[in-house]
Amino acid sequence: MPPTPASSTPSASDPDSVFRDPGFRMFWCARLCTTIGYQILTVAVGWQMYDLTGDPLMLGLVGLVQFLPSVVLLLMSGHVADRFDRRQIVRICQLTEAAIALGMAAASLAGWVRHEHIFVFVALLGATRAFETPTLQALLPSVVTPRQLPRAVALSSSATQTAIIVGPALGGFAYVAGPGVVYGIGALLFLAAATLITLLKLRQRPQRLTAPVSISTLFAGFAYIRSRPVLLGAISLDLFAVLLGGATALLPIYARDILHTGPWGLGLLRSSPAIGALATAIWLARHPLERKVGRVMFGAVALFGLATICFGLSTLLPLSMLALVVLGASDMISVVVRSTLVQLDTPDDMRGRVGAVNSVFIGASNQLGEFESGVTAAWLGPVGAVLLGGIGTLVVVAVWMRLFPALANRNRLHDSPGAT
Repeated sequence: MPPTPASSTPSASDPDSVFRDPGFRMFWCARLCTTIGYQILTVAVGWQMYDLTGDPLMLGLVGLVQFLPSVVLLLMSGHVADRFDRRQIVRICQLTEAAIALGMAAASLAGWVRHEHIFVFVALLGATRAFETPTLQALLPSVVTPRQLPRAVALSSSATQTAIIVGPALGGFAYVAGPGVVYGIGALLFLAAATLITLLKLRQRPQRLTAPVSISTLFAGFAYIRSRPVLLGAISLDLFAVLLGGATALLPIYARDILHTGPWGLGLLRSSPAIGALATAIWLARHPLERKVGRVMFGAVALFGLATICFGLSTLLPLSMLALVVLGASDMISVVVRSTLVQLDTPDDMRGRVGAVNSVFIGASNQLGEFESGVTAAWLGPVGAVLLGGIGTLVVVAVWMRLFPALANRNRLHDSPGAT
């Protein structure tokens, strides 16, 4: 596909140029809709599961059941994203998610939902997102120019964080009308996202994988990341830090038993990290990190651990929300650095497979982190689980700075000789 004429191409040095691009705006809105849909389903599933069981371990199992399909489908999802039309893959996934949400709505409205049914719905959703997430990430570099990519990553992350603010609050308040209503709203949002992806125009033609399927091509994502210490360090840092420090699965317990609030309070707690993350993403879109990006990333993850400890000790809703705001802001710095490194240091025909590995690492840190939090809370109580996770995050930062000096000493996002 020929490049856009210079007269109509926004300047990459203009902070607002990326968002003025019609193709990127459509991509941004599609990501916003699909993430809001997922977030409101997360609120409904968490509250409904805790209503049905009253067991923190069940909340942890929800994360595990959602994560396992991404592991099973890892090699297939990345390979599919690199070989076939990425827009078509994302569209099919979003339509499937709409159908899953409608099934959850019908089951809830009919009144026959038990915790076993929720596990089935969550497993199906996890399998679908195993394909959607890496494909959507790999699609972004085809929507903007290479020079615009760092800002586009930050702005794309702002769509996610906007959705995480709006979604949980919307889900929490809508839950007053019942979980079936929440699931129905989610289905409409997935349909809207699929429509936007259908209309999306690409600026650059993706480079598709043409080599025949083999063990080498299937495992190429793992091999590539392993051969790049900066990528391996950045991805694994997020894995272990959030795996230990994440307290998302315990928010229903904190809302009800420690902060003594209801579904609306749970929605505010879930939205709080995204408030800090959104503000940080917007700032980074206008003021990209220029120097010492490795040190900045490690500092941000350490702040994430400290904010986790503060949240664990808090018994006041405003203080808990403030701690989560700081937690979200620090996590966004890490997310933008890691995501930009993955995109810039990876050839286009490998972005699906590398993105699939990255998505599993992210899923492990989030879904497995929820499982770890649920299990630890069952042993130590919710406060003990969160405090242990925050301290563990600080230990990970110290260890990783010694294990991955190339990441700690990375100066600029574009410094890698292998960047494309």
